[in-house]
Amino acid sequence: MDSTVGKWFLNWVERGNPATDIQTGGAGTPAWSEGNLVRPLVHGAPYFSRLQAELRGLQSGDRVWFTDWRGDGDEQIAADGPTIGGTLARLAKSGVEVRGLVWRSHGERISAPISGRSNELLSRQINDAGGEALLDQRVRLFGSHHQKLVVIRRRDDPSRDVAFVGGIDLSHSRRDDARHEGDPQAVTMDSRYGPRPPWHDAALELRGPVVADVLAVFAERWNDPHPLDRHTPYRMLLQRLARMPRHPKPLPETAPPPPPAGPHAVQLLRTYGLKHPPFPFAPDGERSIPRGYAKAFAQARSLIYIEDQYLWSTEVAQGIAAALERNQELNVIIVVPRYPDSDGFLGGPPRRLGQLRALSMIRKAAPDRVGVFNLENSEGTPVYVHAKICIIDDTWFTCGSDNFNRRSWTTDSELTCAVVDTSTSGAQGGEPRASGHRSLATELRLQLWAEHLGLDEDDPRLQADGPGLKLWNSMSGALDRWHLTGRRTPRPAGQVRPHVPDPVPPLHRLWADPVYKYIVDPDGRPRGLRGTDRF
Repeated sequence: MDSTVGKWFLNWVERGNPATDIQTGGAGTPAWSEGNLVRPLVHGAPYFSRLQAELRGLQSGDRVWFTDWRGDGDEQIAADGPTIGGTLARLAKSGVEVRGLVWRSHGERISAPISGRSNELLSRQINDAGGEALLDQRVRLFGSHHQKLVVIRRRDDPSRDVAFVGGIDLSHSRRDDARHEGDPQAVTMDSRYGPRPPWHDAALELRGPVVADVLAVFAERWNDPHPLDRHTPYRMLLQRLARMPRHPKPLPETAPPPPPAGPHAVQLLRTYGLKHPPFPFAPDGERSIPRGYAKAFAQARSLIYIEDQYLWSTEVAQGIAAALERNQELNVIIVVPRYPDSDGFLGGPPRRLGQLRALSMIRKAAPDRVGVFNLENSEGTPVYVHAKICIIDDTWFTCGSDNFNRRSWTTDSELTCAVVDTSTSGAQGGEPRASGHRSLATELRLQLWAEHLGLDEDDPRLQADGPGLKLWNSMSGALDRWHLTGRRTPRPAGQVRPHVPDPVPPLHRLWADPVYKYIVDPDGRPRGLRGTDRF
C-alpha cells in the first residue's frame, strides 16, 4: 500500500475475530481485503436504484443472498417501479437462488397487525416463489440481528459480482433522496417528523475480493447449527405457524473470490453478542467494531466526522473524549437526529438521558472543538438521520449497520466496512495527489458537507484545510437565528441546526436510568468487561 497514512490505519485496526473460511472451515479471511472498488451510496433512493439495476439482469443459476433487520415486501424500489418482495419472488421463480436471513423480532406475534409482521410476510412471499428467506432469532436476549447486506453473484461472470453493505433496510421510509421529502411509504415515528419523515441514510456498493468476505459473513450465520427459534415452545409455535423451518438448508459450495476491481482496501468489522448457545464462529461474541474505532480515534489528528442515529453511550463517548484531550488540534463534528424516533413519555427519557451523558462527556473534553448538529429539510421538518458514517482525517472511513451506542457495539449483530483509498499515494489526509484526485474518504465528506451546508462541493471552505467546525457553527447559527426571528427574510442556505436535546427531569431519571441501562442500551460484553473501557 503506497499511502503512509493508509499504512498506519491498516496497522491500527485489526480484525478481532476473523470470519471463518466457508469453503474450508480453515484459518479465516485476511484482516484487510485489497483491490476493491467502493462506491458510497448516500440516500435510499440511489441505493434502491443501484440494487434494482443489479437485480434486473440476473439469470437462472445466479445468486442473491441478503440479511436484514426489517423488510417490507411492498416497499417500492422506485416511485413507479416494482416492489422489493415482488422483485425477489420473481427472481426465485426464474431460477435465481434467493436466500435471506431477516430478524425474528422478540415481540412479533402471529396475531400482530400487518405492520408488525413485515419480516414474516416478506419471507413467506419469497419462500412461496421457491426461495428461502428465514426468520432468525439466534441472538442474545433482548438483542437483534441488525446487519444489512445484499450479495449478488453471477454464475458465468464473477467480475460482475457485487455486494451492498450499509444502514439501509429493504423497508418503508428508506427511499428518500437529497431533497428529503420523505418516502411515500412511511413508518410511524415521532409526530414532529411529519407523516412522511425525511430520511438520511447511506450504504456502500462493493466490488472485488471483498464480496467473498461479505458472503462469508452471511454463510457463518446461515450455517449456525442452532435452531432459528431459540428453543422455546412459544417460538417453535410461531415458526410453525409462519411455515418456517427450524434449520436452514445447506449452502452450496462457494465460488472463488471475484477478481480485483479497484484501489480500495476494505476491512469488515462486526459485533456479535455473547449468548447461550454461543455463535459457533464467535463463541465469546465479537467486538471488532469498537476495537476498530478505539484504534482509529487514538490516531485521529485533525477531524473526526460522525453521522449517527443515536450516539448515546459513554463507552463510545470516552474514546472520542480521550482523543480530544490527547490532541489539541483535533475537532469533532457530529450529526444526529433532532429527536428520537420514539420520543414519548416512556421511550424518550431513557434515550435522551443516554445521549445527554455522552455529549456532556465529549464537550467537557474540548468545549470549543466539538460541534453537534441535526438536520432539517427546506420546509423546516426535521430529517431523521439513520446513516452510520465515520470519517477520520479524510483517510479512513466506515459505513455499515452499527450505531454509536453500547447495544450496537456489544449486543446486536452488526456489520460495518472500514475503507482506505490506497490510490492516494503520498497524500496526507485530504490532500490531492499530483493528478488532482482526492481520496474516497475526502469525496464522501465533501458530498455530505455540501448537502448539509447548502454549498457546492468545490467550495474552498469545504476543503480539509478550510474553516471546518467554524463553518458549521456559523451556518447552523444563521439558520437558527432565522427561525428565532420569525423567518421574515430569505431562508439561509443549508440544513444544519445546533443540536440541543431536551432535558430529562430529575424525577424521570429515577426510572429512565435503569430502562436505558438494561433495555435501551444493554451491555453484551462478557461480565468481566462490563463497566470498563475494554472490548
